[in-house]
Amino acid sequence: MPTYQEAPNLRLLLPRIASTLTGGTATYEVLILDDRSDDQTPEVVAAESTRMPVRLIIREGPRDLSLAVLEGLRQARGQTLLVMDADLSHPPERIPDLLTALNRPGADFVIGSRFTSGGRTEDWGGHRRLNSYVATLLCRPLTGQVRDPMAGFFALRRETFERANKLAPIGYKIGLELICRCRCQGIAEVPIVFHNRVHGQSKLNLDQQSRYLLHLDRLYRDCRPGWAIIMRPILWSMLASLWLVRQPGRLRHHPAAG
Repeated sequence: MPTYQEAPNLRLLLPRIASTLTGGTATYEVLILDDRSDDQTPEVVAAESTRMPVRLIIREGPRDLSLAVLEGLRQARGQTLLVMDADLSHPPERIPDLLTALNRPGADFVIGSRFTSGGRTEDWGGHRRLNSYVATLLCRPLTGQVRDPMAGFFALRRETFERANKLAPIGYKIGLELICRCRCQGIAEVPIVFHNRVHGQSKLNLDQQSRYLLHLDRLYRDCRPGWAIIMRPILWSMLASLWLVRQPGRLRHHPAAG
């Protein structure tokens, strides 16, 4: 679980995880990969560690959600790996359903899906829905008919994770990176209700949208070179448009040539 300034959410989330998983037949450990928060994350984790198996890893280097997830996957001791956000958007009560789906024959990657039948989002406006639809459409040649390939709530086996010969994520969509680089074929989706974060601010902004387009560009180049001929010009056109949005007045005040 990657975190940065998520102490108020962790206070609520960790007891829910413990309530969901304690007493089950499988053992578990929660890893918190923290990007050097200056809130009370260490104190919250220390308090909960007396009631559940939870381990805090303070990361060095650049603050980066995807790199934090990859470090957590490598540090995890188990053979079944699950990733979720710490902002209470992903319901921990659905963790057993993801693990059950992963144990079915042929499954190598399971998504807690907002958009499969039975899944939904909470109080999304039209602009956010349109953003999500376009982003999903742009990666369709990479992921086939997966309804929610950009989800941050997913499970996979260690052997699947270790199939990746190169992991080079840009931005937040580490699940998409793993689907492509680990060559996942048996992708299952479990419906969830996606909740808006309870405390703190969303990290989605124009910079992250640009990073997503750059991430897609790299994935098409490396994983679907045939589609790259079509998709890369589209992606770069969109990147140029985002650049213009981030430069208000730049063209308006530029003297005309000639």
